[in-house]
Amino acid sequence: MARRNRPRVEDVDLGSYQQAVRKVLTCDVITAARPRPGVLDQVLHWADQMTEDLRDLFGYTLIATTDHVRLVRELDLLDPSQRQTFARKGKPFDRRRLAYLCLLLAAFQRSQVEISLGDLVKRLTPSANEIEGLGYDPTDSTHKAALVDVTHWLLDRGALHLSDGSVEAWARGGEQGDALFDIDHEICEVLFRPTRPVQHLNSASGLLSDALGPDAPRERAAQRARRLLVEYPVVYYADVEPEVAAALRGKGPAEEVARLTGTKLERRAEGVLLADSSGTFTDRAFPGRGGAVTRTAGLLLAQIANHFEESWAALAHLPAPGPVHEHPELVARIDAGVPQEGVVTELAWAEAGHAPTVAEPASVPLVERERLEEMVADLFEEFGASSFTASWQQDPQGLLDAALALLTDLSLVRPLPGGVLVTPAALRYRNIRGALPERPDTGLLPFGSLDPTSGDTTGPEAPATQPEPPEQAEQAETEGTEEPAP
Repeated sequence: MARRNRPRVEDVDLGSYQQAVRKVLTCDVITAARPRPGVLDQVLHWADQMTEDLRDLFGYTLIATTDHVRLVRELDLLDPSQRQTFARKGKPFDRRRLAYLCLLLAAFQRSQVEISLGDLVKRLTPSANEIEGLGYDPTDSTHKAALVDVTHWLLDRGALHLSDGSVEAWARGGEQGDALFDIDHEICEVLFRPTRPVQHLNSASGLLSDALGPDAPRERAAQRARRLLVEYPVVYYADVEPEVAAALRGKGPAEEVARLTGTKLERRAEGVLLADSSGTFTDRAFPGRGGAVTRTAGLLLAQIANHFEESWAALAHLPAPGPVHEHPELVARIDAGVPQEGVVTELAWAEAGHAPTVAEPASVPLVERERLEEMVADLFEEFGASSFTASWQQDPQGLLDAALALLTDLSLVRPLPGGVLVTPAALRYRNIRGALPERPDTGLLPFGSLDPTSGDTTGPEAPATQPEPPEQAEQAETEGTEEPAP
């Protein structure tokens, strides 16, 4: 059967299979309780088929047992958004928390079934104090807070099960303050599965898939294209190697991912994305309904579109480096902090001698900070400060910063000193509209977004459109929402 027909699932069962795939791709570990009861059984029903499809299409490894499911990814790039995997209550872990997490996992002995938090701290303290700049001080509240976050992260994923006591009681102190845990060694093992032993690495790039060489097989380029499509909201041709861009432009790889995930493929002159109308295949739903930051981010895009209508020809355009362009600098920054004394030099991994060939970054319009501040001021005047909740009524500049941070995370803008660069995908939302709440008790502003089925959306066979000045765009509006997949 032709590869483009994957997954090999009957149409009547395809919806159920796609739901299982989306859960595996968006949840780091699936257990009987995580992300919710019933999901593990749904995923295990399709485990054999998914193992084959994820291996062949992406080069991923699916670990599935009766108790848990874990997807081991092949990563092609390092980017700051990957830190969201290690977070609690939406706040990414800092270096201290990441270090404590590694030290706690290392402290679990395979023969042990249970351990108290007090004993864990006794094992953690000397190891942390041996690391310059880290340490653990039981009288330092920030150190204890970091340990509490890491412990809850492990509890959430089933690596630890609380059998007695309370983590919060331990944090408050006192003679009775302790917690007793059961250790699930299988979960602990699958949580940390590096591509290569860390003792054999002298660079963070050794944890990534090998770069494409000039003689790389076509299927390797197709696999990388599929991986980028599910890992990033948008993949621009200018941001990837020519071989990967060719795979994305051709029929096959992108369509396979769309069918596997149940998303809709959108092609433009600049690149491709997967659109998810269900909102179940994304880590950051947008535009949708949300708090003041999400509403402001959407309305800001509409304001930016108006700005483009008024002065498109006068806008400054600057290069907008993508993840591939920024990757070498990020690797260099990480490698600057990698200790070399622990590397087994005889077995150390050596990077291939070639570097990926990537096109020059595309030029995109610049919107200055002063103009953005004026846009937020206009929104406050139009809707009233009370529409932006009590947290932001007196802080429009802080609200602007938070909205721009969200748009940056969605790859819709790229910040730089003095303003932001607006990426082509942002114009997809140019017809977002805001309205005052119909029900005063909701405190929300309903949104409508660009209808992807309108004439502005190009199909696989149609000539793709450039991100045109808004005065040339079709002005379609709809009540529905459709978000790029992660």
